[in-house]
Amino acid sequence: MDMQAEKLGLIQWLAQLTDEKMIAKIKTLRNESPDWWDTIKAEEKEEIEEGISQANRGEIKPHSVIRKKYEMYYS
Repeated sequence: MDMQAEKLGLIQWLAQLTDEKMIAKIKTLRNESPDWWDTIKAEEKEEIEEGISQANRGEIKPHSVIRKKYEMYYS
């Protein structure tokens, strides 16, 4: 079924809906913010995943070391 037909089916279902709890759930869903992961670029996702992999392998540095390396940007 194509997307337009799916949407029309949902509209018809919603127009006949009388369950107030279900309507409240739909309203909540409509107002949800997108997951931040879905809003970032693929390159950013790759960098985050690589950072997690490095941390899992124990390849980490203390915050103080990194802070010192980049302190010129904080002044």
